[in-house]
Parts: sequence; C-alpha cells; structure tokens
Amino acid sequence: MTRESGRRGGLEEQAVLLVAGLADLAVSSVCTALGTVRGLLRRSDTAELAAAAEHDLIARGRLVLDRYAAVPPAHLEILARHAMARRAADDV
Repeated sequence: MTRESGRRGGLEEQAVLLVAGLADLAVSSVCTALGTVRGLLRRSDTAELAAAAEHDLIARGRLVLDRYAAVPPAHLEILARHAMARRAADDV
C-alpha cells in the first residue's frame, strides 16, 4: 500500500486495520489463556487452587458491591448532623 506522506488512509482502510488489530489481539489473548489453562490442569493441587480462586472471587465481589452499591449519605443530612454536634458542644 502506498500512501502520500502525512495523509491518512480512507475510512475503509482504517476499518480493515482496526479489525485486523482486534483479531490479532483476540488470537493472542486466547493463546495465552489456553497456555495458562494447560498449566493449571497439570497441577496436582487443582481442587485447592479452584477453592482458593472461588474464595478470592467472592471477596472481590463483596468489595465491589460495597464500593458501588452503598448509597452515600445525603449532603443535607451530613450538614444537619454537624450542626447538631456543634449545638451539643456549645451547650456543654
């Protein structure tokens, strides 16, 4: 493919290059994953490893839910609590 200096290819060429790059990334990721799975299947402690992975995933799930599912307290509620605390401190 010959291109003029400084000129980008057409949309079709960019789309083809993008798809080719994504396909290469997918193939390399699958090959790496398969190599990892083969290595894990050769281990003698696969059951213990799977149990540990399950516990780790459950702990991660709890952390994620705690981080994103918890609703932060309302801003006005926080201000009201501070005001009440100041009033209580001034009365003492």
